[in-house]
Amino acid sequence: MRLSRFFLPVLKESPKEAEIVSHKLMLRAGMIKQQAAGSYSWLPLGFKVLEKITKIVEEEQDRSGAIELLMPTLQSADLWRESGRYDAYGEEMLRVKDRHKRDMLYGPTNEEMITDIFRTYVKSYRDLPLNLYHVQWKFRDEVRPRFGTMRSREFLMKDAYSFVLDFEGAQKAFQRMFVAYLRTFYRLGLVGIPMKADSGPIGGDLSYEFHVLADTGESEVFLHADLLDKPIPPIDTDFRGDLAPIFNDWTSLYAATDEMVDEAKFKAEVPGNKQLRARGIEVGHIFYFGTKYSEPMKATVTGPDGKEITVHMGSYGIGPTRLAPAIIEASHDDAGIIWPVSVAPFEAELINLKAGDKDTDAACEGLYAQLQAAGLDTLYDDRDAPAGSKFATADLIGIPYQLILGPRGLKEGQAEIKHRKTGERETLPLASAVERLKGLIEPQRRDKV
Repeated sequence: MRLSRFFLPVLKESPKEAEIVSHKLMLRAGMIKQQAAGSYSWLPLGFKVLEKITKIVEEEQDRSGAIELLMPTLQSADLWRESGRYDAYGEEMLRVKDRHKRDMLYGPTNEEMITDIFRTYVKSYRDLPLNLYHVQWKFRDEVRPRFGTMRSREFLMKDAYSFVLDFEGAQKAFQRMFVAYLRTFYRLGLVGIPMKADSGPIGGDLSYEFHVLADTGESEVFLHADLLDKPIPPIDTDFRGDLAPIFNDWTSLYAATDEMVDEAKFKAEVPGNKQLRARGIEVGHIFYFGTKYSEPMKATVTGPDGKEITVHMGSYGIGPTRLAPAIIEASHDDAGIIWPVSVAPFEAELINLKAGDKDTDAACEGLYAQLQAAGLDTLYDDRDAPAGSKFATADLIGIPYQLILGPRGLKEGQAEIKHRKTGERETLPLASAVERLKGLIEPQRRDKV
């Protein structure tokens, strides 16, 4: 993509309404525009990031055996009355009436609708286990939406719902999602730490939140430092096999939010040099809820003995519109965003230091064609603008690698590569620049590990 033809409305200053780093940088980098309180348009740069995040989430759901569908955003109130939640949900639910005066709602979540789909079509235990998921826009009328897309009213959410015969099956379904989430966050360039969460009236221990460490995190977290370096389950993990060893290994080390922490237990179980107190951002939640919806909505299957069995369910959520600012909170500096390669809007940026100079333009055009042919997602800054402005924009929008060429370098047959994360610069022959970038970028895509 040529920057001269791209829509990138960057800002020099942070808008006054922005409170946290990610909100400031997303506005400054031209990723989003606020349309109303808690409602945002995703501009081209931001939308590219959102698409890459969503693609990784979908790939890991598919790898785990979950099956994608798509449900409507507007839902009938009748389904929610069946479950008992329509009147109990609260004012966060946006309730509306259609032209026939039927009660409708803008979906804040999809337990009722997915249960209705299941009970309509699945009748036998032979069709289980089943995990259905979708990626869809939700609306919750937050009293005080804040922090940009970190806590907005309208947001994109991946919801997965498992259906099994019994608690033993629920454990296996839960572990599949647990492992899928570990892989998902790793591929997003994050370390997602699983932390036991409140399971509410259902009880048990099948409720975990995943947190990303960031100085600006909303929760204080307490964990064993070794969790930061644990190896991630590989791409060839057998999701139909026994995942209990992975689950047990990851949950054997202490990790809790300030809402769940037992500080005496934390100090007793974790060696002093391994005790880590930090801030965390919740980026995912997996939760077993048994027959909470299947029982009132009569979601049953015929068991091996011919008797009706009420299925057990679980819910597994990840918010792509929340993940984007979470990544920024965990990865930025004073100059701007530092995107991991796997979710960066562009993997590399080619910077022409002398646009309009015939020789430099020709050399940059050649490099741009080579970068595209090498399969590198490249932004080409071909604007007639000062070099300082180009460097500032590149740093602000956080492209992982900058390939820089001007008349002086061209005369010497050399280009420069800047590593956005470290600030390191390396000078190398023009002829080897693209191959060098390819070697840097491909391993960081994390799509083959």
